[in-house]
Amino acid sequence: MSKNSKLKIGIVGCGAIGGSLAKEIVTNLRSAAVLAAIYDIQPQKAQELSQRLVKNGKLSVDSLGALIKKSDLVIEASSGKAAWKVAQQSLSCGRKVMMMSVGGIVDHVNELFALAAKNKAQVYFPSGAISGIDALKAANVAGVKRVVLTTRKNPKAFSGVEYVEKNFKLAGIKKDKVLFSGVAAKAVKYFPQNINVAAVLGLAAIGMNKTQVRIIASPKVKNNIHEVMIESKAAKIFTRTENILHPQNPKTSYLAVLSAVVVLRQILQPIKIGT
Repeated sequence: MSKNSKLKIGIVGCGAIGGSLAKEIVTNLRSAAVLAAIYDIQPQKAQELSQRLVKNGKLSVDSLGALIKKSDLVIEASSGKAAWKVAQQSLSCGRKVMMMSVGGIVDHVNELFALAAKNKAQVYFPSGAISGIDALKAANVAGVKRVVLTTRKNPKAFSGVEYVEKNFKLAGIKKDKVLFSGVAAKAVKYFPQNINVAAVLGLAAIGMNKTQVRIIASPKVKNNIHEVMIESKAAKIFTRTENILHPQNPKTSYLAVLSAVVVLRQILQPIKIGT
């Protein structure tokens, strides 16, 4: 990419997150970036989004390879199952990658780092729906002893989650119900659509097998709540984030999309604020 050209961005996944980021690029970031292509495993979703975004409706492509070819930066906003494939193919072609389905790559972290280094590419993980990642990274320089994530969501947020439907009956519950208590590595496997924040926390500091996670179905809450407790040699940190649900997808917090927008702006702007 030449010094004066705009960053060409491709988005894989045209659901609530991908659609929101696509709209941001074509409206608020167009001075420094261009939406080069969009792709979805369901072609109709990409075509419909393309028609909403541009007059000629020609943003959608018919393959991941075609999208990568058109892009400098590939944003993965698809699913945990597809995340590693998107990252692997994009990095192999020397493209930058932003990962939204962070839980989908935790089993491939070493391969991811090696592939990015080999091809001189960058990988970006937005903080998502939690606060405190900046402090956690700083504290980890001195040494982090303990990280605990407690997530509370309305029972409806867990509909379709195989692990929950197999082990719990949430319909009509009146009190909080602990669905999971264990390490982040297992949490992201059992809750692939609900707990990307656990993966981000694990990657940011002491690892997926040391970061502790509690997931609670709470009929009294309307929004997704994430509490993070950090013990380190530098500080004791506690954050609580009460998220507004994304208007198009109640399984996604609105802040998760906005955190990706901020990462995009950091990539495009010369001044970086925060760690």
